[in-house]
Amino acid sequence: MFDIKKIRADFPILKQQIHGQPLAYLDNAATTQKPQCVIDAISHYYQHDNANVHRGVHALSERATADYEGARKRIAGFFNARATENVIFTRGTTEAINLIATSWGGANIKAGDEVLITHMEHHSNIVPWQMLCERIGAVLKVAPINNAGELIMESFEALLSERTKLVGVVHMSNALGTINPVEQIIQKAHAVGARVLVDGAQAAAHLAVDVQAMDCDFYVTSAHKMYGPTGIGVLIGKTDILDAMPPYQGGGDMIRMVSFEKTEYNDLPYKFEAGTPHIAGAIGFGKAIEYIEGIGFEAIGQREQGLLAYATAKAEAFDGLRQIGTARHKACVLSFVLDSVHPHDLGTIVDREGVAIRAGHHCAMPVMQFFKVAATARASFSIYNTEAEVDVLFTALKKAQDIFA
Repeated sequence: MFDIKKIRADFPILKQQIHGQPLAYLDNAATTQKPQCVIDAISHYYQHDNANVHRGVHALSERATADYEGARKRIAGFFNARATENVIFTRGTTEAINLIATSWGGANIKAGDEVLITHMEHHSNIVPWQMLCERIGAVLKVAPINNAGELIMESFEALLSERTKLVGVVHMSNALGTINPVEQIIQKAHAVGARVLVDGAQAAAHLAVDVQAMDCDFYVTSAHKMYGPTGIGVLIGKTDILDAMPPYQGGGDMIRMVSFEKTEYNDLPYKFEAGTPHIAGAIGFGKAIEYIEGIGFEAIGQREQGLLAYATAKAEAFDGLRQIGTARHKACVLSFVLDSVHPHDLGTIVDREGVAIRAGHHCAMPVMQFFKVAATARASFSIYNTEAEVDVLFTALKKAQDIFA
């Protein structure tokens, strides 16, 4: 049984009031709140085990290293990575994509080659490829979407060719909620010899991900959208690809031997983890994964899909509201515009009712351009949200509409 009261009790931030109203936090696509177990794990590290990893022989360092590497092992199991060395800690999805673009892209993409992305990508899966293409003379291609916010697969396939070296695709759109058919995309891309990067920042807290079954070459995500801390994420890659990639940064721990004449690099995953890592963040990430596993994706999916259906029905019945993103296969995101009310004004007004939503372009300006809007208001849901919070949102939207009538 999914006990919503018990789930909500796990998140101490939800107990507060905003402007005298109970907090209804509906901005989960930007970042999720943190359960007490994650907060406690981070606090425990700093209170009891604070030391650097991989470097000390004293007790604190050994405990810190065991917990840090234990988190890596748990994350590897969660995503069904082939081995723990395939899991590289990064500062998040953005750094992971930049690592791939700089290291793998710099070594494998040449002038005249093509990188294919989709029209629904987050800026972090657009700008690094633009920078690479501008630097070396490669070509960035964009697969179009339809009016529902779905990838047009026929057009995507038509853009694939022997010149396509990498396909970058978001697993779940942060601006639209669309869930892409990544397995089909990967098969089509591999058929022409292209590598595939899947941006899982939005998906990983909502969908079970098996990177081996998916057969992606790279999967990237961030802890802070999975009930974990900010500033930590992972790049999961295939061993042969990662082994062949040059290091992204130089420094401590990514080396085996250093002299002024030559440096010998460390094995995976440490070759890509220069310097003191975000130890507490990795430990917190591991605890967040444990928390998700304790609930299970079957229960998570049923709860979140039910909540999205409830909110969608209210949106469809709300006069003057236009949904942005109505894909048949979507999750957890309700983006919309309201006649005569700018999304930023909406965000401010509903905040006075204790409701936290996001208003803006959501780091997806091309999506806004496609739908011919400057911005959208976005309510995004998680396991601790309730139908009552959705009701409060729509009551607040009616107040905003009345103000601007």
